[in-house]
Amino acid sequence: MDDIKSLYPKTHVSRRGFVAATTVGAGFALAAQPIQAQTVITTDANGLMAGDASIPTPNGAIYGYYAMPGTGGPFPIVVVIQEIFGVHEHIKDVCRRFAKAGYLAVAPDLHGRQGDTTKAPDIQAILAIVSKVPDAQVYTDLDSTAAWAGATGKGDLARLGVTGFCWGGRMTWMYAAHNPRVRGAVAWYGPLARPATELQPKNPIDIVEQLKIPVLGLYGGADGGIPNDTVDKMRAALRQAGNPSNIILYPDTPHGFHADFRPTYRADKAKDGWEKALAYFKDRGVA
Repeated sequence: MDDIKSLYPKTHVSRRGFVAATTVGAGFALAAQPIQAQTVITTDANGLMAGDASIPTPNGAIYGYYAMPGTGGPFPIVVVIQEIFGVHEHIKDVCRRFAKAGYLAVAPDLHGRQGDTTKAPDIQAILAIVSKVPDAQVYTDLDSTAAWAGATGKGDLARLGVTGFCWGGRMTWMYAAHNPRVRGAVAWYGPLARPATELQPKNPIDIVEQLKIPVLGLYGGADGGIPNDTVDKMRAALRQAGNPSNIILYPDTPHGFHADFRPTYRADKAKDGWEKALAYFKDRGVA
């Protein structure tokens, strides 16, 4: 996972700076500190039902965070797949943003059996956890999460979408091929081609033939860990498979451009990507 490690350079900060950052960044992953407080988007829960969830799976319950409108329903479902930092404040805020747009959004903790990535002190510690998470386990947990959302009586499984960031962006592609009930998938800067491992034996470029829906990919042209040539290869593979997925490559834009708590945040690209994601879900009947 050296390609992912390069996306999260180690940050040196004084003890005073660390204390200030962690105060501002309460609820954010420890390894994500210091938080860029001036750009953090905070979405309130007014008019919403939101909070923690215990999601049953065949391998025991896992933690999740959900948000949905406070009245009405059933709502279209969006499963939000975490970045490597885990289900921390940014991912929870994304769920509330979807809820404000009329969705039941739920983010399951997909690393929890192997460790708590929100409490890991640095990227190396996070990668030690994430490298032990089997894709097969993730598929089962995502299936269970979708089933949980439907079982609430507030989620419509006929309108099921999935979106994810970085680590979750890769899994968005993979899950879109795995679950035929997924009607829409938006992958934010997820790796497309990298060395396979025993626990992660395939990558998005390997499963294009199994995709039954078009995926919206949102990528940065200046992403240090996802070279443009891998995007080109993915586009070519999709064309060869006859899949009309659309990968948008924002020029001069780094990895993590949607992550408003990090220096890589690009407000204009994040806003444009969010609008395109909502429009895509609407077009796919996930609205």
